[in-house]
Amino acid sequence: MKSKEHDFHLVDPSPWPIAISAAILIFVLGLVGTLHKQISGVFGLALGVSTVSGVLFYWWRDVIKEAIYDKCHTTIVKHGLKLAMYLFILSEVVFFIAFFCSFFKAWIDPVFLFEAFSPTERVKWPPNGVLAPDPWSLPFMNTLILLLSGTTVASAHHFLLENDQKGMIKMLSITILLGVFFIIVQAIEYNEASFSLQDTGEKLIYASNFYMITGFHCAHVIIGIIFLSVCLFRAQRGQFTSQDHLCFEFASWYWHFVDIVWIFLFVFIYWVSVY
Repeated sequence: MKSKEHDFHLVDPSPWPIAISAAILIFVLGLVGTLHKQISGVFGLALGVSTVSGVLFYWWRDVIKEAIYDKCHTTIVKHGLKLAMYLFILSEVVFFIAFFCSFFKAWIDPVFLFEAFSPTERVKWPPNGVLAPDPWSLPFMNTLILLLSGTTVASAHHFLLENDQKGMIKMLSITILLGVFFIIVQAIEYNEASFSLQDTGEKLIYASNFYMITGFHCAHVIIGIIFLSVCLFRAQRGQFTSQDHLCFEFASWYWHFVDIVWIFLFVFIYWVSVY
């Protein structure tokens, strides 16, 4: 076999990109069916979650193998991976900006109510019949949880740079637990909400914007927990060093991004818009 005479990594043909596309399609179809209370949707959602999890497991396994055993992640490859992560987070920023634009349109420039095809008055915000969540109860608790998790993941990074593996693992474990607590509090808030996606009229405008933004943020928290859990698994096996821990860097960047998005959510969705 001819030896490699360059620092770049030419990826071998992989089934995972097309596989993850199919898995996400199954997941989304199952989720939609579940929201419409279809039995087939529940099975589709379960199949989608298991399929996505399986594909991600094997895909991550291949990437870790390339990094640790095949030594494919040279300096120039790591630089390219960092640029890719920057662009990915930028795309996520644009993703949430689109949802915030929808929310600001509904809040600041609401639609008209019509009677006999004639506009009468604009929809109030929050609309009549909607009891918005108290920002200083569960949402504020979740704000404190995420802010604390941002400090713990930063502490884990500090311990890693100091070659303190035990401290790093401890702080990373606390960060994951805080993320789980956030999901639990968010679930309690959803359960106690006075509005739902089954509402109609102006109540649906509020509910759809609220659940769209907070729901996708919650999904990103779950992804972040999985990302950090992979890092914890690798850290316990001594696969990170103070000089080589790109996976953990990416996970910490992603988690800080999730924290920042929540700050905007708390300020505008929960606090300013309801007073």
